Amino acid sequence: MFLDLLITIFFFLVGLEIKASLKDVRTIVVPVVAALGGMIVPALLYISLNPGSHVWASAMPTDIALALGVLSLLGNRVDPQVRIFLLTLAIADDLFSLIVMGLFYGDDLEPIKAISTLVAASVGFIVPLRKHQLNKVIKILTPVSTYFIVPVIIAANIPLNIDFSSFSSSTTLSIVIARSLGKIIGITAFAALCIKLGGKTNISAKEIFGIATLAGMGMTVALVIADIAANNSVELNQVRLGLFISALISGLSGYVWLRRTPAL
Repeated sequence: MFLDLLITIFFFLVGLEIKASLKDVRTIVVPVVAALGGMIVPALLYISLNPGSHVWASAMPTDIALALGVLSLLGNRVDPQVRIFLLTLAIADDLFSLIVMGLFYGDDLEPIKAISTLVAASVGFIVPLRKHQLNKVIKILTPVSTYFIVPVIIAANIPLNIDFSSFSSSTTLSIVIARSLGKIIGITAFAALCIKLGGKTNISAKEIFGIATLAGMGMTVALVIADIAANNSVELNQVRLGLFISALISGLSGYVWLRRTPAL
């Protein structure tokens, strides 16, 4: 219950930040299209590596708390627009994940937390606040989110009961490859195509690449899908291990890349 409250506050702040920062509709289009690419490519890559597996959708979702947790470590080294791009991408990712779960796992689907996160973000985005009021609320909630809420959410989603003997399984390896590489390929390629067709963004291609790398971190929604889709506990543990490994790889790689990438 307490964790659900923290998640709700976190996504409410996400909505506020998007509302305060997005002034051109075209800046929304690019991260949304990029999110779509960051889901399609990992899913196709996973299916090609592990055909017939029912847990392919676990390769798709991005964990916004994990990604922002790493991004917050970079502090002022990262342009604020990088955070907004990541926020928008991750919100779109959550929405698309809900659609995927409804379409492909509807018979097994139970109410999930992703719905409440989208509602909280939507409320933050549409709440009728004047500019100075909006900035004041963001100023109050941001340190609470960065130094308390995000660390708690991350700690709560670290899998503790993992069978590391599953490392060599095709499921684990496919998850790692699909997330670590598929997210980068899908997000950067779709973002580049969208920009070429008229989409607008305030960040560089190198920064988009860094975001795409961080997007390989996926635990919360991906674990929900795994719980629904896995045929047995062995397969579930294999997915969990793959998600954990890919989160470590993506988080470290994204941090190093963005740390070495100068802001525009």
